[in-house]
Amino acid sequence: MSAPEQVRPISAARGWLGVAAITASLFVFLTTELMPVGLLTPLSESLDISVGAAGLMVTAQGVAAGLGVPFIVAWTRRVNRRLLLSTLLAVLALGNLVTALSPNYPLILATRLCMGFASGVFWAIGVSMAMRIVPARHASRAAAVVMSGISIATVVGIPLGTVVEAHTSWRTTFGIWAGLSLLVFLAVAAIVPSLPSQNAVSVREVFGLPVRNARLRTVLLVVVCFVLGHFGAYTFVRPYLEAEADATATFVTVVLILFGVGGALGNFAAGYTVNRSLRGTFVVGLVGLLTALLLLRATGDAETGAVIALVLWGLSFGAVQLSQVNMTLAAAPETFEAAMSLNTMAYNTCIALGSLLGGLLVDHAGGVTSVIWFGVALAAASLLLRLGTGRKGNTSADEPVAEDDRLAPTG
Repeated sequence: MSAPEQVRPISAARGWLGVAAITASLFVFLTTELMPVGLLTPLSESLDISVGAAGLMVTAQGVAAGLGVPFIVAWTRRVNRRLLLSTLLAVLALGNLVTALSPNYPLILATRLCMGFASGVFWAIGVSMAMRIVPARHASRAAAVVMSGISIATVVGIPLGTVVEAHTSWRTTFGIWAGLSLLVFLAVAAIVPSLPSQNAVSVREVFGLPVRNARLRTVLLVVVCFVLGHFGAYTFVRPYLEAEADATATFVTVVLILFGVGGALGNFAAGYTVNRSLRGTFVVGLVGLLTALLLLRATGDAETGAVIALVLWGLSFGAVQLSQVNMTLAAAPETFEAAMSLNTMAYNTCIALGSLLGGLLVDHAGGVTSVIWFGVALAAASLLLRLGTGRKGNTSADEPVAEDDRLAPTG
């Protein structure tokens, strides 16, 4: 098994600067996608739409990111990855600018759909690019650094956007993010080395991968269960804490920031442990996530218990998040980008489904406590599926699986 082929010659310093530029790309993509969450009220008032309609700005971009990515990755399979990422960032910068200047909601929604397609392709190629431009022994660490952009966006980016809006307007906020996207575009173009495309795979072959590759099929099922459970519960953390612990808005904000910090720490820790035992890192992370959910249910009516549960949840989520990317690589090393496009499709679709199912449970099946048990059930299913298939099964009809699913050396 081999990970994405490294680019040589390239200095280690330039490689890590390139990783930083790719991490910044993740930051602007994710904050752009989630920015409306903190701006729903001013958006709805300014555009004369309901809060629910304003929320479709997030849904539209997320769904587009999931459903469009396998096709676009396949159609661009021969495009140099630096050029492709630069193009995606240009689309993001232009989309944010159009959003800032748009006179009406339909144009904003259409723009968000276009940005969603760009965002989905980034998720499929970004980690692979980072792993190719550093020394082989540091590939997993590079992936961890890139994925830390998720926590940075959560802890810093989204609250920052809300603060900017409070002192200016939502249009100014998106205008600033257009400028940030442009700066990241320039950084990628200047720092990231040329990366010829690898693993050229057609659309038919992309969707045929899980049919032919039993190991990848299992990974995707594990991801589906994990994401459904995590986001089904996490989406309703605020109303849960408000109902069970009588939490204030300030407390919820602080505890969610601690969740993000925990996620970053778990991500960095997993960057070291996945090379020793990928399977073990994922299992420990899921056990921690299950423990956190049960702890939240048992002690979440007190602020101290809620803090401990959310920090543990964040740590565990960070470890699982990085592990599932490396599991995809381990399952399909020769077609990593194509496999990641399927991973992205499953992940983004399940974020929307998890939130939808969680909402139905909250409204019709026991209130906010029901989503915690929903998360426990799906996380447990993901864990059992991983434990049941971790050391057995075939990648294909004639290819045995490594005993412990270790991430193979990258060079």
